[in-house]
Amino acid sequence: MNFLDKLRPISLLLLRWMLALLFIYHGYPKLQNVSGTQAYMVSLGLPHYFAYIAIALEVGGGALLILGLATRPVALLLAIEMAVAMWRSDLAHGWAAVPDYQFALALGVAAFALATFGGGALSLDAAFFGGRGGGKSRPKPKP
Repeated sequence: MNFLDKLRPISLLLLRWMLALLFIYHGYPKLQNVSGTQAYMVSLGLPHYFAYIAIALEVGGGALLILGLATRPVALLLAIEMAVAMWRSDLAHGWAAVPDYQFALALGVAAFALATFGGGALSLDAAFFGGRGGGKSRPKPKP
């Protein structure tokens, strides 16, 4: 399916933008109500400063995903954040209550996929670092 390989840069761009949109959408209200976010983190048994971590990851990380800058580490941190969200909040009714954790699961797995593939050819990672951040590895030079 060679024609699908040609669509990889666009699909990674769309994946980055979709994740960025959703994380910024859910992170911005946390930024507007930091004290409420801190109280919520404490109610989950997490330290209050996790509110700042969540805000930075969701809003700042979302902005970086739009640009495709530091895509792999940002996406990995977002996947970890979604795993923590599922563990501390969404799995209260167990694994069988899929509707409780399906959104965090989908975002976390999509972020993990992005962390493994990179930002793609249409990213600042690719522009600045070539293949290392762009989802493809560079061929090794022959001696």
